[in-house]
Amino acid sequence: MKRIAIFASGSGTNAENIIEYFQERNTASVVQVLTNNQHAKVLERAKTHKISAFSFNKTALYHSDDVLNLLQSAHIDLIVLAGFLWKFPEHILAAFPNKVVNIHPALLPKYGGKGMYGSHVHTAVVANKEKESGITIHFVNENYDEGAIIFQAKTNLTEIDTPETVAQKIHQLEYKHFPEVIAHVLTSNN
Repeated sequence: MKRIAIFASGSGTNAENIIEYFQERNTASVVQVLTNNQHAKVLERAKTHKISAFSFNKTALYHSDDVLNLLQSAHIDLIVLAGFLWKFPEHILAAFPNKVVNIHPALLPKYGGKGMYGSHVHTAVVANKEKESGITIHFVNENYDEGAIIFQAKTNLTEIDTPETVAQKIHQLEYKHFPEVIAHVLTSNN
């Protein structure tokens, strides 16, 4: 069975959706949840599902091998970034080549890069009167939101959409597609 680690920074709704998706299958399981925010709700969600959960600081992630060693000792097959807001470190990317995926709440290459996450993205999409938005699932490289695109899904927008209604539409796409795409990556990434 494949082993997944999820990195998240906030509430963890996507993380929990992924956990539940794989609990219903025997192909993979989420075995670790890691966060840079010791108060993140994702820690409670992991505990509810009896999954190891850890918080870490910048030193542990960027200036030591603490997080890398934790991932390697758990024999992780795929790292999933589900609302993880820090730039992912190159030494972990090097240890897990083409085994780190991220979801972005826009149709990359539009609305990507440093500082473009969550409501910041949706506010920009509405301000620019976009007719559509969506999600992009991509491999992670050393630059924000520039890794190879694996999958995109779109949703139509209207003149009356607000950043909040766009967020709701994007969440529906995330919940539907992210677990399925992860499952596909795991089977094609042997």
